[in-house]
Amino acid sequence: MSNEQFASSGFALFPAVLSPAECQRLTRHVSDLACARAGTRCLLHQPWCAELADRIRQHPSLSPLLPASHVAVQCTYFLKSAEVNWLVAVHQDTAIPVAQRCHHPDLRGWSVKEGIQYVQPPPQLLEQLIALRVHLDPCRLEDGPLRVVPGSHLDGIIPPSQAVEARLAEVLCLAEPGDVLAMRPLLLHASSKSTGESQRRVLHFLFGPSQLPYGLSWLVAV
Repeated sequence: MSNEQFASSGFALFPAVLSPAECQRLTRHVSDLACARAGTRCLLHQPWCAELADRIRQHPSLSPLLPASHVAVQCTYFLKSAEVNWLVAVHQDTAIPVAQRCHHPDLRGWSVKEGIQYVQPPPQLLEQLIALRVHLDPCRLEDGPLRVVPGSHLDGIIPPSQAVEARLAEVLCLAEPGDVLAMRPLLLHASSKSTGESQRRVLHFLFGPSQLPYGLSWLVAV
């Protein structure tokens, strides 16, 4: 997929970015995590995770999507299974992890999650972010896959009522182990509960510009 196509749709699936052996190695890392049942937002400080961020950033299929000035600023681990099952209503990702709270009239929605400070910056900053979702397991219809609304990232911050209506145009994002789904965080997305007996494990990397405006700085940047 070209940069132009990714820019218009807001997402793209890249197959076999990681080998089966690499996926197996990563599953051993995530199996050792002491985190909440559905996952954790605090992985990027771990050496194996920072190394993976650098590796996928340099992958020939993915590097054209990422500006040279972008750095990895977060990795979130998601686990969904018959035992750890959850759904996510349609939404946009509008909060970013930062080092500290600061005062600026364009910043809002301050919150703390897992001890990390989050803020909702203006859309102009959110539009620069790119997420890369590394699939460690098959993600099929019964595994509660991500559902996205193509092109919705171009509409800025979308009110909840309009987001629900937009779901009529959503598409499923199925994947195999080692596939990477690239997406814009402002893309409307949702997921249903798993209906099968398998598990869906995903490492969700967020990349953004190394320097932030409004007096902000990233909590972690690699």
